[in-house]
Amino acid sequence: MPRFNLNWLYIAIIAGLAFMLFQGNGESSINKTVSYTQFKEYVTKGYTQDITVNKTDGTARMVILPQYLRDVFKAGSERTGKHPTVTTNYPSADKVEDFLSASQYKGNVKYEETHNYWLSLLGSLLPIILLIAVWLFFMRRMGSGGGNNSTGIFSVGKSKARLFEKGSGLHVTFKDVAGQEGPKQEVQEIVDFLKNPKKYTDLGGKIPKGALLVGPPGTGKTLLAKAVAGEADVPFFSMSGSDFVEMFVGVGASRVRDLFRQAKEKAPCIIFIDEIDAVGRARGKNPAFGGNDERENTLNQLLTEMDGFGTNSGVIILAATNRVDILDKALLRAGRFDRQIHVDLPDLPERVAIFKVHMRPLKLDKDLDIELLARQTPGFSGADIANVCNEAALIAARHNSSSVGRQDFLDAVDRIIGGLEKKTKVMTEDEKRTIALHEAGHASVSWLLQYANPLVKVTIVPRGQALGAAWYLPEERNITTKEQMLDEICATLGGRAAEELFTGHISSGALNDLEVVTKRSYGMVAYMGMSDELSNLCYYNNQEYNFTKPYSEKTAEKIDEEVKRLINEQYERAKSILRENADKHARLAAILIDREVIYAEDVEKIFGKRPWKSRTEVLLEEEAASKEKEEARRRAEAERMAGVAPTTPPPPIPELPAEAEAPETNDKEEKA
Repeated sequence: MPRFNLNWLYIAIIAGLAFMLFQGNGESSINKTVSYTQFKEYVTKGYTQDITVNKTDGTARMVILPQYLRDVFKAGSERTGKHPTVTTNYPSADKVEDFLSASQYKGNVKYEETHNYWLSLLGSLLPIILLIAVWLFFMRRMGSGGGNNSTGIFSVGKSKARLFEKGSGLHVTFKDVAGQEGPKQEVQEIVDFLKNPKKYTDLGGKIPKGALLVGPPGTGKTLLAKAVAGEADVPFFSMSGSDFVEMFVGVGASRVRDLFRQAKEKAPCIIFIDEIDAVGRARGKNPAFGGNDERENTLNQLLTEMDGFGTNSGVIILAATNRVDILDKALLRAGRFDRQIHVDLPDLPERVAIFKVHMRPLKLDKDLDIELLARQTPGFSGADIANVCNEAALIAARHNSSSVGRQDFLDAVDRIIGGLEKKTKVMTEDEKRTIALHEAGHASVSWLLQYANPLVKVTIVPRGQALGAAWYLPEERNITTKEQMLDEICATLGGRAAEELFTGHISSGALNDLEVVTKRSYGMVAYMGMSDELSNLCYYNNQEYNFTKPYSEKTAEKIDEEVKRLINEQYERAKSILRENADKHARLAAILIDREVIYAEDVEKIFGKRPWKSRTEVLLEEEAASKEKEEARRRAEAERMAGVAPTTPPPPIPELPAEAEAPETNDKEEKA
C-alpha cells in the first residue's frame, strides 16, 4: 500500500470546494440582472409566462419568451440560448404576490426554497476536517523527531550543539588571534595533543580533561575557541550554556546526555560551551524557591558526564565565562576543568599586535604610528580595538579620504569613549565659561601632581552626555600605591574646585567626577585598608545574594566618616593648588574658550615641562638601556670569538676596604 501523504487531504479539499463552486445545471443560457421596477414592467408587458420566486435568497427569476428576446437582450436566440432569464432582487414575497394579483398575471408562478446540501455538509464537517489535519500535521512532525538534527517534538531533549569537522569552512586560526600569547599557548597544547598524542603519552602524561577560559568581555575567549576549531583535525562541538535551559522539566539533562553521547561516538573531539555560567551557577544560591530546579538538574548531569563513573576518553571540554566567581565549586575542581586560562585585557605590546590584525583590510597612511594608537587605548579589549578600526574607516570614508590616517583613529577613539560630537548643542557664554574653568581645573591639577595620569587634550565640545572632557593617557600599573590613588582623586576633584574658586558657585557638571571619586574612596577604605582608622582591614564579600553587610553599623559609620575625610582633604588640596596657580589656570581657560580644544603642548607652554617622568617613559628608557647593554655584550662576544681584544675595558675588580680582613682559606678551598 502507498504511504499516506498529507498532500492527499489538501488535494481532496480543494477539489471538493471547486466542485461546489462551479456546479451548475449544464445550460449555457444568458442571464440578465435587472431592477425590481424593470422586472415588473416586463411582467406587465407579458414578456414571460413562468416566474420563479426563491424565498431563500430573495430573488425572482423569469424566462423570456422567444418573440421578446430582442426587446430585452438586444440579440437573437442564437446568442441568448434556449432559456434566457431575467433575475431581480425583490423586497418581500408578499409584495410580489400583491403585484402579481394587481396586474392579473395569468402565467405560472412557482415559489421555492433552495438548499445547498454540499455547503451545509461542508459547514458541519469543516471543524472535524481541521482537527484531523492539525493532528496529522503534528503526528508527521513528531514522527520525524528521531533524528539528531530534527526539530520535532520528540527531539526536544536532543543536543543543539553545532558540529564543525575538518574542512567545514571555519577559517579562523591561531594567526588571527593576536595579543594573547599565554592563553594561545595553553589551548594550542590541547590541539597538539589531539594531533600527536604519542608525544605526551610516552612520558606518562595526560592531557587536561577540561580548560576554562576566564576573562572580561571582548578579550577573545570565543575567538580562541574558534581558532581551536579551525586548527584541530578532530570534530568540534560548539554550543551556548543557555541551549541547555528549557521550559520543559528534564530537557537540560537530556541534552547534556545526548551531547556527550555524540561526542563519545566521534572521539577524539572537543566540546566548547560558551557562557557556561548560564547553567553552571553555584547550587543553593539560586533565589528561585523550590527543590526541583531545572538548572541544578542540568548542572548535576553535566558534572556526572564530565567526571563520573562513565569514561570520556578523548573528549576534551572547553568553556568560556566572564563570571567565574558564581560558578559551582564542583565544576571548577581538578578532573573537570583542570586548567583555568585567564584571558586578560591586552597590554601595550599586545594592543599593537591586535591593531595590526584588524588593520589588514584597511587602506592606511604610510606615516601611521600604530604604537601611538596603542598608547591611546589603555584598557581596550580586542573587541574595542576592532571597533576603533572600523569607526576610523567609516570616518575616513565620511570625509572622502583615500586612506585612513592618524586623525581618523583619534576621532574614532573619541567617538567610542566620549560619544558622538554634538555640534548643534547651544550654550550661553556663562555656561561655556563655567565648563572651560571646570576642564582647565582638571588639566591644571593633573599637570602639577606627580602621580596623576599624563594629559593628552582638553575639550569643551559636547560629546554624548558630557559637556566637556579632559583626555588622559592612563598608565598601566601592576600595583597602585595610596599616593597614586590620592593624586588621581585630587585631579578628579580639580574641576569642582575650579568652579567654586573662580565662579563662586558649583554646578551639576561634576556629577560623574563625584561618582568616580566616591567609588574609588570607598574601595580604598572598605576593601584595601588605606585609611587611618580602618587600616589593614578588608570588608569585601563576594557571596552572591548575601543581603547582610560583612560589618557592623558602627563600622559602617566609620567607613562613611573616613571616606568623607579623605575626599575633603583632597578637595582642599586641589583648591590650594589652583590658588597658587590662579593666573596660569585663567590663561589656560581663556585659550580653551577661544579654541575649544587644547593639547598637552599648550598646557606645557603655560605651566612648563613636568619634572616627573611617567611610567611609560621610564619603561622606554629602561628598555633602550637594556637593548644597548645586550648589544654591547654581543659585540664583545663576537670580538672575543674573532680573537680581537675588546674595545671596552673590563670593569675594575672591587678592592676590599682597608679595615676588612681577607677571609681565611685552606689549601683545599683554594684548589677547589
